[in-house]
Amino acid sequence: MKIILDTNVIISALLSPSGLPAKILNLVLSGAVTIVYDNDILAEYTDVINREKLKINKELAAMVIDFISKEGEFRIARPQKVQFLDIDDIKFYELYKTGDINYLVTGNIKHFPRERGIVTPNQFWHIVEKR
Repeated sequence: MKIILDTNVIISALLSPSGLPAKILNLVLSGAVTIVYDNDILAEYTDVINREKLKINKELAAMVIDFISKEGEFRIARPQKVQFLDIDDIKFYELYKTGDINYLVTGNIKHFPRERGIVTPNQFWHIVEKR
């Protein structure tokens, strides 16, 4: 299964290791699912994870970014003609629309078009549990 994780899911996972986003990140780290990324997404992950105010362990942050860049699947997103209120979210949607990606998992579902496969962490976890 191939997924895209919005940055908010990664950050939540690193801030709360026992929460649902952490369980989803663990699926990625264990190889149970494949994370798909592009350069813009990896740059955003790196920038946000390393913000001092979040107080995320720097060694852990580096390990997660390194894992994603080495074990994830790099893709080049296709531009989409769609308007977003938060332009920072369009990169996730454009990558999702390149095809062959099962889910885009986001904590900000309202920022994205209502489409099959764009899900919250809770919705994604229910899907995984049913498999």
